[in-house]
Amino acid sequence: MIEFTWKLFSQTGNIDTYLLFKELEREQQPSSDEQVTERKEVDQPVF
Repeated sequence: MIEFTWKLFSQTGNIDTYLLFKELEREQQPSSDEQVTERKEVDQPVF
């Protein structure tokens, strides 16, 4: 979906399409809270 949105924006220059692209891009990146939780899980020893 994100690739289609970027392609549509690059062809049309539509600002709303660009904003949708940025929103989709942001949703794909894990939040900083999720990254901290993942690091804690990795750092904890398994018994």
